[in-house]
Amino acid sequence: MKKVVLSIVICIITTSSFAQERPNIIFLLSDDQTSIATGCYGNDQVVTPNMDMLAQEGVLFENHYNTTAICMASRAIILTGMYEYKAGCNFDHGPLRKEKFAKSYPVLLREQGYYTGFAGKFGLAVSDDGNSTSHNTWDTLPIDAFDNWAGGLGQTSYQTEKNKYISKYAEKYPHSTRAYAAWAEDFIIEAKQTGKPFSMSISFKAPHMPFSPDQYFDYVYKGKEYKKPENYGAENATHLAPQAKTGRQYKEYGFWRDSEESYQETIKNYNQLIHGVDYALGMIRKTLEEQGVADNTIIIFTSDNGYSCGAHNFGGKVLPYEEASKSPLIIYDPRTPIKERGVRREEVTANIDMAPTILNYAGIEPPANMDGEDLRVLIEKPKKFKRETVALTNMWGNDEIQAMGVVSKDWKYIFWNYEDDKMNTTEELFHIGKDRLEMTNKATDPSAEKQLEKMRSLYDAHLNTLKKEATKDNLYQKYAVLFDRNATAEDKKPYLIGTKDISQNKGEDNKKTTKKNKKNKKNKKNK
Repeated sequence: MKKVVLSIVICIITTSSFAQERPNIIFLLSDDQTSIATGCYGNDQVVTPNMDMLAQEGVLFENHYNTTAICMASRAIILTGMYEYKAGCNFDHGPLRKEKFAKSYPVLLREQGYYTGFAGKFGLAVSDDGNSTSHNTWDTLPIDAFDNWAGGLGQTSYQTEKNKYISKYAEKYPHSTRAYAAWAEDFIIEAKQTGKPFSMSISFKAPHMPFSPDQYFDYVYKGKEYKKPENYGAENATHLAPQAKTGRQYKEYGFWRDSEESYQETIKNYNQLIHGVDYALGMIRKTLEEQGVADNTIIIFTSDNGYSCGAHNFGGKVLPYEEASKSPLIIYDPRTPIKERGVRREEVTANIDMAPTILNYAGIEPPANMDGEDLRVLIEKPKKFKRETVALTNMWGNDEIQAMGVVSKDWKYIFWNYEDDKMNTTEELFHIGKDRLEMTNKATDPSAEKQLEKMRSLYDAHLNTLKKEATKDNLYQKYAVLFDRNATAEDKKPYLIGTKDISQNKGEDNKKTTKKNKKNKKNKKNK
């Protein structure tokens, strides 16, 4: 009997020891933060001391892309580690299927003994009932999948009191950004008491529209004048594909272009919202120190997509250009030797890498379905990190802007597939290693002919993967045709939104989709 009891005690001690050896993991996601809106990425007009410090103590990734630059799809990609065409989740497509969420990083961490929590904008539903034309089941949140839940489905609110699970913090922190940091303090204390390693994910609303910053920080940018980016305005968009200059990204968001006064007010509010996130990061790090868990807690900070802020006359995100598709990515591991901190990596990273990297930090083998890479390899042994490119896709919005591209550290190729009597298919090739503002399209430059052929070949390889692996529901199979460089206008016609007969999803037709789009027009303006 004594031997049995002793064995149980040893087992408990061993399990507890293993739990403590595994690191805590904090994943922080801002909303619509382009990388150049961050001080450590070279912007001397913004105040982001905590993000800058995190980069000094960790690893900053110079070229981090969101493979789909819009919130719902990007969040599904982050959770699952899969490209959108495999995750199968986006506006006008459908929610994330339960079987796919079952292999997401928070679910797998919890199954392996982590204490998990989520706060903020979840941004997508987990459901097997939704489809591309029915949103009535999109209110399904995976609340029970976490040990502690403080999230919301839609855009959530900047007013703390209007967010159900954090409303108790409203009196002290009326703006939600700092309220989420207050929730984080309580979560860390609670998690520590369990004796388990913890995984905490916070998705801030900031700096998403409407640009309503925390008044607590009004002093930070008071009286400051901002320089516009060098590629600002319509005069710096004349060389871009005509397809890109359609839809709301180019025609709406007039506050970036209406007047100098309007621009200055908008960029100030945008930057002030980011400063609020920076402050929240500082609050969270202070709590980690106070609770004595900072030395074993990894922090990953990034965003779901970038934001154009008037570059090339664009106002929003979605497009595969630099400002819209890139976000900051900083990974801080306190266990890293001091001499190896503060480094920067130029290799291309992407939102598909978040889930496999988090799981690997926890000592969990990522599922085979994940497309991303383990960024620990890039951090610790960069010469062994072999990936050259990632695909950039947009599968939402008007037909003209739905497109695919491929990007490497130095080059970006975009194939705009849409064609009609006003525009032809268009290729864009940017030498982003030297032309980060994307001001010269080298697709017709004879000196870049070999590079163009190489990027076409890489594009075709990504497309072949899409053709093999795209989910068969929620209108994703059509992109095997739409993104094909050799497809004709007639080949593509049945799959366009403006065409009546889209029968790819059984029982679905585009007439219903169009009707639903009109009904939800107001909601789309805030996406």
